[in-house]
Amino acid sequence: MHSLINWLLTTIGALGYPGIVFLMALESSVFPVPSELVMPPAGYLVSQNQMNLFLVILCGTVGSLIGAYANYFASRYVGRPFILKYGKYVLISEAKLIRAETFFRKHGAISTFVGRLFPVVRHLISIPAGLAGMNHVTFSLYTLLGSFIWVSILTVLGYYIGTNQALINEYLTPILIIVGILCALIVAGYVWLHRRRTKSIEA
Repeated sequence: MHSLINWLLTTIGALGYPGIVFLMALESSVFPVPSELVMPPAGYLVSQNQMNLFLVILCGTVGSLIGAYANYFASRYVGRPFILKYGKYVLISEAKLIRAETFFRKHGAISTFVGRLFPVVRHLISIPAGLAGMNHVTFSLYTLLGSFIWVSILTVLGYYIGTNQALINEYLTPILIIVGILCALIVAGYVWLHRRRTKSIEA
């Protein structure tokens, strides 16, 4: 892990901001590049005055959106059978796809926001959104918001904790619990408003 972190620091430092965009685009698409190993090192470089905090978060968020677009448009135009047939070559199993679809059906459009904060679902939630033909603008807004929060959390952790992956994982768990509770409240509010609006229209 120490060697991997050093390699990531060297790589991100050499590639700069475009490297962050590229790696986060991979993380948000179908390639297994954990954001937990990309953004904290970038945050550490910010603490060393080698990068700018605002630009790091911006690049991480933009990269996440690009990767999400790749999944969204691919699934929207090639369909579920194609993804099931060839997804195994990029580590998308049927079980993972079903999990993402269930999450999307349960929470609706806002799942593209909430899903950005949960492992596995995070990089797959764009697929059921594309398959369902979700509105592009709504998808973009929710994805940007969720990605911004997730990228900011990891970057700030890297800024204050450095490259100690064990400490990052230790602090990340309670932070994710808090974020999860906030997301649950947001979803509950969204559902309540949606039902209230529907009743008003029916009345």
